[in-house]
This record gives sequence, structure tokens and C-alpha cells, in this order.
Amino acid sequence: MARERQLSRRSPDGLSRRSLLGGTAALAGAATLTTTTAGTASAATTGDVDVAVVGAGLAGLTAARDLVAAGRTVAVLEARDRVGGRVMGLPLAGGGVTEGGGEFIGPTQHRIKALADSLGVETFATYNTGKNLLYKDGKKTPYATDGLLGSVPPIDAAGLANAAIVQATLDDMAKQIPVDAPWTAAKAAEWDRQTFETWLRANAVVPSAKFLLDVACTSIFSAEPRELSLLFVLFYIAAAGDASNPGTLERLTETANGAQELRFVGGSQLVPIKLAATLGDRVVLNAPVRTITRSGSKYVVTADGATVTARKVVVAVPPPIAARITYDPLLPAARDQLTQRLPMASVGKAIAIYDTPFWRADGLNGQVVSDTGVISSTFDNSPPDASYGALMGFIEADKARALDAASEAEVRAAVLKDYVTYFGEKAASPTSFVLQRWNNEGYTRGGPVSIAAPGVLTQYGPALRRPVGGIHWAGTETSTYWMGFMDGAVRSGERVAQEVLAVL
Repeated sequence: MARERQLSRRSPDGLSRRSLLGGTAALAGAATLTTTTAGTASAATTGDVDVAVVGAGLAGLTAARDLVAAGRTVAVLEARDRVGGRVMGLPLAGGGVTEGGGEFIGPTQHRIKALADSLGVETFATYNTGKNLLYKDGKKTPYATDGLLGSVPPIDAAGLANAAIVQATLDDMAKQIPVDAPWTAAKAAEWDRQTFETWLRANAVVPSAKFLLDVACTSIFSAEPRELSLLFVLFYIAAAGDASNPGTLERLTETANGAQELRFVGGSQLVPIKLAATLGDRVVLNAPVRTITRSGSKYVVTADGATVTARKVVVAVPPPIAARITYDPLLPAARDQLTQRLPMASVGKAIAIYDTPFWRADGLNGQVVSDTGVISSTFDNSPPDASYGALMGFIEADKARALDAASEAEVRAAVLKDYVTYFGEKAASPTSFVLQRWNNEGYTRGGPVSIAAPGVLTQYGPALRRPVGGIHWAGTETSTYWMGFMDGAVRSGERVAQEVLAVL
């Protein structure tokens, strides 16, 4: 997840459903939907379609695109007043836009790149010129930007050697994980019996190496090592690639040649916004789905102000949110138990805006790894023309949860204190400050992804993508490659569309 959020809670760009999707309602194959007041939860919307899609994130919109292209009628019901799900662009007070959610893409993330290219959304390189900073034990040390975890951190030689061995070991273990069914790996039971923390304590035996791996864990998952099954971590590493390129921990953590390599010009939410525009009035906002009821050979999907009858249903929201929908008949126990055990991780993003990216003049790239404060990793989130400076910091795992009840003013003070520690007194006076805390966002309740503790994948994993009658599952959590990323969401939408078309 990435970039800035204004403190107001209005729809990004101030767009209503009509202003967002206006001019596209006459597209061929549009579902027959009528609404008295577009974009309001009280709108009276009805329709009869081939497929109802729950959720207008990248997964749901991609599925709808492919279904429409195949000649099927579709209605997409979205709870929020915007499209994009965990991809959210936010306007800045002084002009420009930044992301409060998914932001970066990188090598082997072919599907999100192809989608963006097809919609005319361009990319640019994440700023990576200059040195990283390590802040550890009260000492600030610049270091070069190549090697382990995106760099060669200036820690003791024993720690670096130990960290390199751990990384290589994890990559070798991940090669044994079938990405489409990690619970079938030869050592799945053994690896799913322990937490990542337990394994790290036995293998990252040098304290400085354990520190680096802990930071890598919270940066990747927004979760503490004790919260994660070792099998889940190995699957996540295995998924950070494609059929020709095995996943690696390095690809997850790198900027250049890694998952943080590129950003989208104009903000990542341009991708779902433009994709939704191609679907026209098939997309209905402010319509949180409450019930999915089987009625004969069809399903009745009831949302606030909207009722859609469909032959098939695609649920493309995070598992914990999907679990809050009432299903009639009840879902199989395995599916329900799975969603009870896949909580969202905990993440926030804090972005301070400055007149210029002043840290660049000091030879810094804006990337920090730290053992203190509320912000343990940062990025330079400035636009490609550097017309203003933006420092983005992740608030993750235990640190995010500790601030869930804090006021935005309290979070701002804590974040700026860290930025001053890392980048000097100039960081104390931003022109504006934007914050997004996903734990407190009603239709996500965390991020960037659902996580699995020990025992979940081996006991309940097969229910992850298995359809329940005419109900099919999408979302980045269901992807085989790049789970937890925008690319995984697009892949899941493409997969579920083919799955549905095969049975329609």
C-alpha cells in the first residue's frame, strides 16, 4: 500500500458516481439498472443480470471487464463512494494526488502492468537515487542502495552473513511451495505448525540479522513474525514471481528490480477509475451488500438501496469483509471457518508534503530502515517532476494498532518527530500532512492483505478459491502469484471470470 490521504473523508477528487462514470452508460451489454439518485445509499436500484460482482476493487472490476467482453450482463455493487478498494488516490491541498493504498509495481507483475497500459496509465520509477538511511541504536548511518533487503545495511559482518543465509534458506524453502496449493507441499504440515517468529529465532541467531528480518516482515506483511505461519510466509515468497521466475524474498523487499520499482503517473487509483469508466452504469456505488440468497437457479443479492438477481455471483472483497455478508443457505463450514481465521494485517500510511524534496540535496533517496518510533520504513513519494516533496512512512503491525485510537493530531506529531530524527529539522514543517489508517476504514478494517496464522492453510486452505454453488471468490488473497498486491487482484479477477464463463 502506498501514499497520501487528506484528513477529510470525502470521495477522492470529489466525484459522485455520475461524474465518475458519466458518458459511458450506453455501452453495449450494460445491465438493466435504474437508480433514482445516483451514488446514494438510498437509491432504488434493481436489475437481472448474468453475474453480480460484489466489490469494485481491481479484482471485481477486472472480472466484470472480462465477463462483459464475453457478452455477459454484469452488475458491480460497491459499498464505498468510490472504486478501487484498497487502491485509493487522494487529492492534495496544494494540487496533485497521492495514494493512501496500493502504490507500487515491479518485475513479474505483468497483469497490472498490462491493464494499466491498456487504459493509458503510465508508470515512472520510484525515486531511488542516493543513499538509504539506517537508524539503529540511536545512530543514523547512510548506506548504498544495492543488495540484501534493497541495500547493504551497515551492520556487523556476522549479522550480514547470518541475514544472507536466512534469506537464501527462505528462498530455497519457498521453491518447494506449489503456489496454487501451498497446503500440499511435502513439508506443509511441519511448516504450518510454527510461527515465522519461532523459525527466525532458531535461524536468525545474530541480533542484527534478526532485526533486519523483523523489519522485512513488518514491511512486507504489516504484521509481526509471531502472527504468521511459516508456511504462509513461504507461500508469499513463492508467489512473488511468475511461472518462469521463482519468487524471492529479495523481489519483495527491493526497490530497483523489486516490488517497489515503479509508481503510476497521476496515482494508482487512475487504473480502477478508468477501468470502471469502461463499464459505465454497470458499477453501482454506495451499495454495501448485506445478503446473498439462493432463489431457485438464481441468486438475489441485496445491498443498501439495491437488489440484483443473477445467475452467478462473484465476491471480490477481503475474506473478513466477505464473512460479514449473510448467505442463505449458509456457506459450508470450511469456507466460513477459513474467513474467521484470515484477519487483515494492520497498516497506516502517513505522508508529509513539503515545497521541495529537500532530502535529495543531502544525497538521500528518502528510504529509511529504523528500529525506533512509529515509522520504521519510509519512501520518497514525490511526483515525477519533483514539483513538491512527499515523504511517505508506513505505520505497521503493533505500531499501527497502538495508534488506532489516537487522534490524527497525535499521529501527526509522532510521525513528524520520526521524520525530523531521520531527515533533520526541515521535516518538522510540512505544508500539509495526509493520513490513512486502514484499520479504521469500515469496508477493509486493515491491510494490505489478510494473513494466516499456524494451522490455517493446511486445514482450511482448499476452501480459499473453491466455489460454493454459484458463488465464486476473487480478490488478491485468492491469487496464486502476487497475493497481497495489485497484480494479484487483477490476476484473481481474470481467473474468476474464466471460471464463471466456463459454467454459465
